[in-house]
Amino acid sequence: MRRYKLPLEIRFLEEGCYLASSPALPGLLVQGKTVEEVLRLAPDVAQALIEAMKEKGVPLPDALQSAEPPFHADVLVPA
Repeated sequence: MRRYKLPLEIRFLEEGCYLASSPALPGLLVQGKTVEEVLRLAPDVAQALIEAMKEKGVPLPDALQSAEPPFHADVLVPA
């Protein structure tokens, strides 16, 4: 299974929830009550979107970069 780096832009909405999108994967939208929920849901939503694109023969965006080990990730640490 191939893995991709997926940058997320997460913003707080007036409705009291968080919404994530990605410049590397247009069409990706993930909403959650917390940032942690958005981060937990995003991989599954992205995977479903990528699989649907492949099934329909839609080329994946060039901005979606394949990731190979070792992986690097930023984490949010509440303090």
